[in-house]
Amino acid sequence: MDTIAAQEPRLNEEITVRECRLISYDGEQMGIYSSREALRIAEQEGYDLVEIAPNAEPPVCRIMDYGKFKYDQAIKAKQARKNQNKIEVKEMKFRPKIDVGDYTTKKKHVLRFLEDGNKVKITIMFRGREMAHPEQGLTILERLADDLKDVAVIESQPKMEGRNMHMQIAPLPKAKKKNSEKKDKKEGKDE
Repeated sequence: MDTIAAQEPRLNEEITVRECRLISYDGEQMGIYSSREALRIAEQEGYDLVEIAPNAEPPVCRIMDYGKFKYDQAIKAKQARKNQNKIEVKEMKFRPKIDVGDYTTKKKHVLRFLEDGNKVKITIMFRGREMAHPEQGLTILERLADDLKDVAVIESQPKMEGRNMHMQIAPLPKAKKKNSEKKDKKEGKDE
């Protein structure tokens, strides 16, 4: 799983330097000891001797419970992965001659994708003679962008690629959404 993991620190008998700067379990500097003496002190306390700064002069070793240290690191890494949010790009396809009911249904799906925090790629597919009227597809994209202006921002303007016209929209940042909601509430009170 850890294919690109950082190089593991040397511990206990793997430490081959003649002397090292020793740090106690509590984090206090104990001074410079021979590596054998430092290992003996660590074993007396029931912990491991871990080389934490091998490039220092002399190298720095710390007395710690290495198993517990690795466990805590794994827990922190798992929490960091859990708190990450993945942004996916969803796609919704429209046709130039879309009916009003189909348009509203697809708009609701796009709205749901945006609320989930995903970006949405909107594609207008042209077939046959529909290619002669790309302005119909552009009208649909502009209408959709106008309908969703309160919750989304256009990330890439509409452009033709072959027989398809694409536009990408992204959800507004949460701070902007909250501000626009507050404005709407204030405007509702003033009326």
